[in-house]
Amino acid sequence: MTSPAGTGGTPDGGAPADTAHRPAPWVRTRLRAAPLAALLTAALAFGTVFLAAALPRVLDRSADQGLREFLNDRGPAMTSLLATAGLRGGARDLDDVAAQLTAHAGPTYGVDPSGPVYGARSGKSRSLIDPGLDTPEAVPPVMDLLYLQGLGDHGTLVEGRWPEAGGAGRPVQIALGKSTADTVGIRLGDVLNTAASVDGEAPQVEVVGLFAARSVDDPYWADLPCPVQACLTHTTDSLPKAYWKTAGLIAGGSLDRLDTWSPGAQDFWRVPIDVGHLRADQLSRIQQDVAAYLTGPTATALMAATHREDLRITSQLPQLFREATARHEAVAPLAAIGPAGLAGVGMVVLCLAAALTSDRRTAELRLLQARGGSRGGVVRRLLGEGAVTVLPAAAVATTLAFLLLPTPRWGGGLLAALAVALFTLLALPVRAALLWSRPRAAGTRRRLVGELAVLALTVAAVAEVRRRGVAPVGEGLDPLLVAAPLLLALTGGLLLARIQPLLVGAFARAAGRGSGVVGFLGLARAARGTENRPRPSVLPLLALLLAVTTAGFGATVLDAVDSARTRAARLAVGGDAAVLLPIGVTVPQAFTTEAAALPGVREAVPVWSDTEVFLLGTGYGSTRVSAVVADPVAYAALAGSLGRGTFDPAVLAGGSAGPDGPVPALVSTDLAEKLAGDSGNHRLRLPGGGELLVTAAGTVDGTPALQGDGRLFVVLPAAPAVARAPELGRSNLWFATGPVDEDALRRLVRDRIVNDAGQARPSGGAAGAAAGAAGAAVGKDALPAGYTLRTSAAMAADLADDPLQRSAGRLFWAAVLGAGVLALLAVLLTLVRAAPERAALLARLRTMGLRPRQGLTLILVETLPQTLVAALGGGLVAITAVVLLGPAFDLSTLVGVAIAKGLPVAVPPVLIQTGGLAVLISAGVVAEALVSGRRQITTELRAGDQR
Repeated sequence: MTSPAGTGGTPDGGAPADTAHRPAPWVRTRLRAAPLAALLTAALAFGTVFLAAALPRVLDRSADQGLREFLNDRGPAMTSLLATAGLRGGARDLDDVAAQLTAHAGPTYGVDPSGPVYGARSGKSRSLIDPGLDTPEAVPPVMDLLYLQGLGDHGTLVEGRWPEAGGAGRPVQIALGKSTADTVGIRLGDVLNTAASVDGEAPQVEVVGLFAARSVDDPYWADLPCPVQACLTHTTDSLPKAYWKTAGLIAGGSLDRLDTWSPGAQDFWRVPIDVGHLRADQLSRIQQDVAAYLTGPTATALMAATHREDLRITSQLPQLFREATARHEAVAPLAAIGPAGLAGVGMVVLCLAAALTSDRRTAELRLLQARGGSRGGVVRRLLGEGAVTVLPAAAVATTLAFLLLPTPRWGGGLLAALAVALFTLLALPVRAALLWSRPRAAGTRRRLVGELAVLALTVAAVAEVRRRGVAPVGEGLDPLLVAAPLLLALTGGLLLARIQPLLVGAFARAAGRGSGVVGFLGLARAARGTENRPRPSVLPLLALLLAVTTAGFGATVLDAVDSARTRAARLAVGGDAAVLLPIGVTVPQAFTTEAAALPGVREAVPVWSDTEVFLLGTGYGSTRVSAVVADPVAYAALAGSLGRGTFDPAVLAGGSAGPDGPVPALVSTDLAEKLAGDSGNHRLRLPGGGELLVTAAGTVDGTPALQGDGRLFVVLPAAPAVARAPELGRSNLWFATGPVDEDALRRLVRDRIVNDAGQARPSGGAAGAAAGAAGAAVGKDALPAGYTLRTSAAMAADLADDPLQRSAGRLFWAAVLGAGVLALLAVLLTLVRAAPERAALLARLRTMGLRPRQGLTLILVETLPQTLVAALGGGLVAITAVVLLGPAFDLSTLVGVAIAKGLPVAVPPVLIQTGGLAVLISAGVVAEALVSGRRQITTELRAGDQR
């Protein structure tokens, strides 16, 4: 007789053995029994926790990097604090003030390691009247005087010596940039004379040294009046003329001579902030600290510390911070919706993994329950299993994410990793605990209540977004705008879970009327589910819908931004390419012919346009208008291509014959309103003094050659207008449509217009030389001042050159890819979950003569419908989300210019995402069927049917 277990006695009643039997530890036994399952659980925990810890850190890093790139692109002058005060003291006093300005920098920002740039500068520039100096367009060069502390550290002396303090009555010693001297025609040792001022003063300067900047891109030289090389500037007259602007650098001992050069001399300090250490999450605090530095308590403290009551501090930083905040909040929904969809799909995958493990161990857990195992004891043991597999993997994943993605903020990533780790750890114990609950009848009513609750929440979220629109700037990320598409996907998944069995069942009935049995059997199983689950699981459907809806909705937003940006660029340019010429230069026929033959040019039209035109004989006397003269057929094609100011060219074909007859004209809508009370013809006063009789033949709301709305303009046909006023034939604009090669067009402009017509401007050779020098300064193909080449592609690229948008776009596509992979994993987990029952069925059918190829077809017919229906449903939900939520979107900040509010429906981006994910997941299903289908049949036949 055997003694009861646990008494310690031997079968013959002897003393207990020294090695008494002890139960094996639960966790060790379970891990040894299923090592592959434990390894896969750890791998899944590692991947999901890593994503959870990494995504918040990626968002933080992209926000910080976007802010820093945005500010860096604006240059050091705009990202500095500029302090000015009246001229006082000497170089030592400037050093003391610079030290105080640096010391009072706020706690949330620091001064750039390069340090402050400071000195003193004269007031107005003075003209240099010495003969022999280069004078483009007969305007003499002008010079400012400038003192810079630390000049020797940033400049290299080329000739002569550095200036020293000179005595009163003697010329001020200056150092001049070598490039400036060569451009203007100044030599070492020259004494330069200036034009006498109102008080009769005519100070002189002596060039004692020539220097060169060690780096012209050094921030030290930023925002200074041409200290390194001469600047070609233009007068502000009605007919601008070019002249050179220079600066001479003086010694610290000559600061008192600045007031004699021109009144209004100032001390200045430019304190650059350290952009590389700014944080996006501290932007509001940084704004407060900068505001205090400019006009608040810090500014008051600086006045007292420096003993300068006239100290004034200005900066462009507040405006830049407002722009950065607006841009960040504009891209925040796009940056968040991808990770939110990825998180949703990840949660579904974790639920499916827990369900798969629960199904595999249901018999074991039921046996423990039957033998008296308590709910708490089993749950504790399952938690122990999970702690051994999940927690180490989660810790390693979190640590790796923190090491690979360093950022000062760790709270968000840590909380997300902890939440996912706990979800992974608790999913299986919670499902196991439910086995101890009293079995209930099928929860049709509970399911319906839950679905109606989700539907009500979705309707409320969509209605609220449509009612109030996007959250205003300054309120941070709008959670409703991110949650609404996901709620629509959830609702769509629940609806599709009810519709799919009906649809697939209808296909099954149709297939049953045929001769084959494989299609009918597969579709019938897809519609009915399995023995344990009478209907298909909603979780795979939900994973697919979340992935497709997120991808389709976000892709629609990106496509709408790109399309609006391209349209805005084309409207701003007036086509796909435009050439604008300076006053007095016309478009030659040779250029028109060769430009029209450039690769990519579809339509091209030369245009004459001027804003100094007056319409006479109106109710207002004379009205200033803009005039556009072009070939009506080509110009109508250009307007039709842009969708702006479209008209029928036949409208401009009428008019009276003869040189005195009126020319038909298109007038702007606003001008037509002014002419509403007038009738008949009107005289058009041209810039040259001539007049042209015109008659209104139609109205347009805009025209390609002129930007903006609400302008007063007339459009005239070229042939009759030029016949009456030949000056209108000298075109000064050129427009084209099509993918024009910008470099080829720029070379053609330089060869056929600049080189041939550069001497045609007033003052002839000097102007041409100045323009040539300016062009040579920036490259052999660059155009000189006054000549402008614009393309819509380049302008759209400039609008898109936003680091925040780039980082948000990269994050979105990475999240879409991750969601697609997780959705594929969800489908594969569903296949694995149904594999035992499917294998048994295939084994039975194999004994009835089912061929292996038919078995694989049966697997595909059973599994692919759900994938394809879910992909199609996700695309429809994405389009629905655009229709419902689109009116709340304002893409102006993302586009870079003001556009109409709303998100247009675009089917192609949704189809691309839907098709791509459908192909990816279908390929995974096919591969799984090919790899595992034959193995399952063989294994089941070898083991015998135990079901």
